[in-house]
Amino acid sequence: MHQIKGVTRKLIWKVLKQSPDLGMLYRWNTEQWAQLFEMKLESAKRIRDGLTDIGLQREIVRQSREYAIITIFDSFYPDQLRNIPDPPVVLYAAGNLSLLKHTPNLSVVGTRYPTENARPVMNRLLKPLLQKGWLIVSGMAIGIDGCAHELALANGSPTIAVLGGGFEHIYPKQNAVLFHEISQKGLVISEYPPYLTPQKYHFPERNRIISGLTFGTLVIEAKTKSGSMITVDQALEQGREVFAVPGSVLNKTSEGCHQLIQDGAKLVQTAMDIESEWYKESELTSDN
Repeated sequence: MHQIKGVTRKLIWKVLKQSPDLGMLYRWNTEQWAQLFEMKLESAKRIRDGLTDIGLQREIVRQSREYAIITIFDSFYPDQLRNIPDPPVVLYAAGNLSLLKHTPNLSVVGTRYPTENARPVMNRLLKPLLQKGWLIVSGMAIGIDGCAHELALANGSPTIAVLGGGFEHIYPKQNAVLFHEISQKGLVISEYPPYLTPQKYHFPERNRIISGLTFGTLVIEAKTKSGSMITVDQALEQGREVFAVPGSVLNKTSEGCHQLIQDGAKLVQTAMDIESEWYKESELTSDN
């Protein structure tokens, strides 16, 4: 159902509400689909036809031979992600699935066009965490995202890349080598089928997965209006920690971080600033 044209997450959640075990999926006729989910008959017919489409079924079998396909019903589905307001119902994965349950973990986001100070800052803040086996989650974009993945790989630490398109359309193209390295040594995931090309609206959507997979999100450099700030909004909605690194008042890429700090994000100067929050959360979780 996830791959039938025109089917949205919203519709899938409505279907799950009507039939939690999906037992009615093939029993409803076209008229019942239209009535239950307030859709036109032609839309209902398209879904009914899609459910029995042999070509689509063969395509999904092909995908399953190349990639792991994880649904929200599966044990491999990460608990942290399951509890966000709008969890993906399906994840496509390439790599080490056990990383979906790995802790401690941290999302790292930032500008695609970082300053020359960004990499030394990332080394200072992240290397102590990576040496202790922390998992880094990011979006495999150019700039801060790519640097975060590369730093994790260089230190033999696990990393997860969350993509805004299918595995057969790597974006950005210049990170194709990085994609293959992460899929071999870490994990790459996407909620989009492998054949689906990246769309502009996919990236704000995938940001909720980046923040949802971890206990907190670290913003290295970001403008006030950027994808990184969207990720922060998602993290706050999910009740996750937000960390921000201060920078020069002369740099546009510091403006977003400074705004976050003014709004209550934790100012980060050392790895311990992040670790201490992790320990606090771990203690609260164990007490409960």
